[in-house]
Amino acid sequence: MKAKKTYAVFGLGRYGTAVARELVENGMEVIAVDTEQKIVNDAAAYLPVCKCADVTDAEVISRLGIGNIDTVIVCMASNLEASVMAVTLCKEAGARTVIAKCANEMQQKILLRVGADQVVFPEQESGIRLAKNLLSSGFIDMLSLSKDVSIVEIDVKDEWIGKNLIELNLRKKYGFNIAAVKKNGKVSVNINPEQALDAETTLVVIANTAKLGKLK
Repeated sequence: MKAKKTYAVFGLGRYGTAVARELVENGMEVIAVDTEQKIVNDAAAYLPVCKCADVTDAEVISRLGIGNIDTVIVCMASNLEASVMAVTLCKEAGARTVIAKCANEMQQKILLRVGADQVVFPEQESGIRLAKNLLSSGFIDMLSLSKDVSIVEIDVKDEWIGKNLIELNLRKKYGFNIAAVKKNGKVSVNINPEQALDAETTLVVIANTAKLGKLK
């Protein structure tokens, strides 16, 4: 089993750089790529693996070993054609997950159509937040309230199914408070602690960010 996940970030603008730096600072293996040599030279000061390359070229994708990468983040929303080519080539190469940044809903539809697993709008989700969500493996979403506290959505773990919140005593075990439950698209803050959990339930919790690693 791999000790850590691997990432590739294509496009080192403000958004791409924020994603790459956050991942690197948390000990992840990251390949950062941009087409501008000056940008690559500057980024090399804080990104250990930084390359100048054209990711719309299938040979480049192969040389970078993208087929062995867990998650590729394509941050080139200003160039839709390049984004489409990069997403397509990464999926064809066998990248497990490809996330693409987009500028509008039309781009979102196009990028999803060509194979992107997730599309993000930079005005709705910062690069740092995306990186934190990627780092929080097993979490559906995470939003930092402060340096130490986060709101996190998590799926019900297999070993929790059939048990209720009283039995699980998650606050004592993991140090978080359950703020709401989500099921079938509906959110409820009126939580019945005696209700058995099932696989379709999502928990919305408020937690100490440092303790979230216990759930990984």
